[in-house]
Amino acid sequence: MFRFARTIFPALGVLACLVQPAVVHAGEQWQPINADELKMTSEPKAPGAMAIYLYRQVDRDDVENRETNYARIKIFTEEGRKYADIEIPYVKDFGNIKNIQARTIKPDGQIVNFDGKIFDKMVVKAKGVKFLAKTFTMPDVQPGSIIEYRYTRLEPEGWVYDSRWLLSEELFTKRAVFSLRQNREFALQWSWPRGLPAGTKQPAMDHGNVVRMETQDIPAFQIEDYMPPQDEMKFRVDFMYTHEQEKDSEKFWKEHAKSMYQGIETFTEKRKAMEQALSQIVSPSDTPQQKLEKIYARCQKVRNTSFEREKSQQEIDREKLKQINNVEDVWKRGYGNGWDITWLFLALSRSAGFEASPVLVSTRDRHFFNPKLMNTGDLNTNVVVVKLDGKDLYLDPGVAFAPFGILPWYETGVIGLRIEKDGGTWITTSRPAPEISGVERAATLELDDSGNLEGEATLTFKGVSALQRRIDENEEDDTQKKKFLEEELKAAVPIDVEAELTNTPEWRSSSPALVAKYHIKIAGWASNAGRRTLMPAAVFSGGEKHIFEGANRVQPIYFEYTFADSDTVTIKTPSGWQASNLPQPRHTDEKVCAYDMVVENKAGALVLNRRLMVNVILVDPNYYGGLRNFFQAVRNGDDQQILLSSVSNTN
Repeated sequence: MFRFARTIFPALGVLACLVQPAVVHAGEQWQPINADELKMTSEPKAPGAMAIYLYRQVDRDDVENRETNYARIKIFTEEGRKYADIEIPYVKDFGNIKNIQARTIKPDGQIVNFDGKIFDKMVVKAKGVKFLAKTFTMPDVQPGSIIEYRYTRLEPEGWVYDSRWLLSEELFTKRAVFSLRQNREFALQWSWPRGLPAGTKQPAMDHGNVVRMETQDIPAFQIEDYMPPQDEMKFRVDFMYTHEQEKDSEKFWKEHAKSMYQGIETFTEKRKAMEQALSQIVSPSDTPQQKLEKIYARCQKVRNTSFEREKSQQEIDREKLKQINNVEDVWKRGYGNGWDITWLFLALSRSAGFEASPVLVSTRDRHFFNPKLMNTGDLNTNVVVVKLDGKDLYLDPGVAFAPFGILPWYETGVIGLRIEKDGGTWITTSRPAPEISGVERAATLELDDSGNLEGEATLTFKGVSALQRRIDENEEDDTQKKKFLEEELKAAVPIDVEAELTNTPEWRSSSPALVAKYHIKIAGWASNAGRRTLMPAAVFSGGEKHIFEGANRVQPIYFEYTFADSDTVTIKTPSGWQASNLPQPRHTDEKVCAYDMVVENKAGALVLNRRLMVNVILVDPNYYGGLRNFFQAVRNGDDQQILLSSVSNTN
């Protein structure tokens, strides 16, 4: 989409196309029930499938701002009944889902119409945007049933579309039909970056300005852990609107950068107001580093409406927040969204004498940017690049809780367009070293005669790891945050553990560390083997226990960010016990991944030191075997046993 509609960036107000409000067309007829489909027990082209799409239809209308969807699913097995839980995603503040209708067709042909409740569920959170889903459960579903549902997706008034047909789904699709009615005020281009399913004719426009395509036998999309954004890997058709049918991508982006430059300058060029504001933030004796950090910290104190809970219209009306038109408004009123606050930082940095430039970047949480597609909407957020001590520093104070010098993971290592008067320059944002992020786990524990561990533990989330947890839990209450952190520790231990959070972490801080302290109990950690006792060498190995166990891989491997986890665990053994055999130190270094495990006996206590480092983001599936072998070596190291025995048994 053209993302800079007035709802996000009111000072620019560019590329908005005023159209009539969407009209919901209710009362369409369901497709006839097919007796052969009711009798189906399997699909030869999808052997072993729990369920399949018999039919899908997507009709996009970019004139009336709506998209209608229809789906018919055949359930084959008991396990396939999980597909009766329907989830329809949408983006908060950029449209809604209406006119949901659904029904179940039992194997005997009896029809049960859906009349249950529909819920809103939070799916993803990002800067200024909240991804939600309408969820509901189909009635009376059993193996042999057919479920079908339809709905209308409404987009906001005054919005120009870059649309998309997603052809691949988690289930095999027997037949699918797609259409798109073009908004004639702009030129339209389309492409299929991942190709098209076998035997599918390319989409084509008919004489009514409608692009159409039919396809069949679309393979089920395989979902795997640690994979890139799903939509990026699927068969799909992407549509891009432009002012004209531009073929030269370099020229296209240069002209786009010029137009954006004017809007950003209008928003930020409030020199006198910024000079007055700056005098309240920095001191003449401050070093450049101190000045920039103070400006950053002050911008983060501005009320960030992008990171506030969803409010009712009544609450919005009561607040009477005024429209933000420039950085002076942000400063004087003390509020703004994430975009506004980042541009305020740009203006203040320039006022302080820094060489600072606006950058539009494409986040990598939902897609990977390709400038050749000439889709301006893919540059979906903003950062500022500042020259400090001769080096470029990428900063985004518009992300709540982001420490100085640290971007959220989805803004790191991504392509951005540095906006300049005469056009833009492509840049790539920085990617922090692994040591900046990850989890430091420390514990002091006591082992009793029954093999139980108990004591105190501290988890320190660093850098990007701390920031992302603060973002994810931003709208949760204290009870949920406490539960979240306790679950974090439990997940790190490979067996059941009791964990009680004992401190109050700084959730609202922009500190590069989020510290959680616990009292923990692990029953049966050590086990008897005759007169001796065996104990695993690693306490916090749960996260790697089952990672990459499968022999084969279809999708690329995708780590959101690089990290280095480190553990230091001190275990005091019972009186009269000693370690009679310690595991050999382990060291595995594959350059982009490394693992160390050392167990020592110090002053009568066992000290377990473990480190795991991953310094890679995207791995081709052809290299999966090497990555799998590395994590198997990690498991082998973690599974080593410490042999304990009583002093009397060693003689």
